[in-house]
Amino acid sequence: MSNFKVYFDLGFEHILDINGYDHILFVLALAAVYLLRDWKKVLILVTAFTIGHSVTLALSTLNYVVIQPEVIEFLIPVTIFITAFANLFKKEKSLKQSGNMQLNYIFALVFGLIHGLGFSNYLKSLLGKNSSIVGELLAFNLGLEVGQIIIVVCFLIISFIFIDLFGMKRRDWVLIISSAIAGIAITLMLETKFW
Repeated sequence: MSNFKVYFDLGFEHILDINGYDHILFVLALAAVYLLRDWKKVLILVTAFTIGHSVTLALSTLNYVVIQPEVIEFLIPVTIFITAFANLFKKEKSLKQSGNMQLNYIFALVFGLIHGLGFSNYLKSLLGKNSSIVGELLAFNLGLEVGQIIIVVCFLIISFIFIDLFGMKRRDWVLIISSAIAGIAITLMLETKFW
């Protein structure tokens, strides 16, 4: 059980580490269009991201999928940019209709595959030549999931303060957050280009 806790803590700390802010930005880009009252939808969204990155995290850690780390480090900010950029075109009316935000679930699942490859480099260095890694992978993913939920809950509380308490228009909130995230993503793409 102590081994489980070690890897759970590693996953938890990895997602909350300020040096790993690229993954935090992606989760925030996904959650930017939701309100605190949408917490169930956001929980499903974060879980879809976890499922996506769990698949490639396992495949890459077990060496079934091998992609150059430089390519992955570039693709991660691309996923952040696409998600944030797509938010910029959501109209106020569509923000209130949950059916129009299904694209975020697709982004969470599909782009989660790319983020899982990024997590795998970190996890591989920790696991070394360990032959049985199922428990460690599960613990690490659960730690990531709990960390992501904490990030999203904090973000939803901040959005509640600005939108519900201060009366900021929801559309303006989404534009400000998504524009900032897209701008940071562009900077990250320029820093991580591999060609």
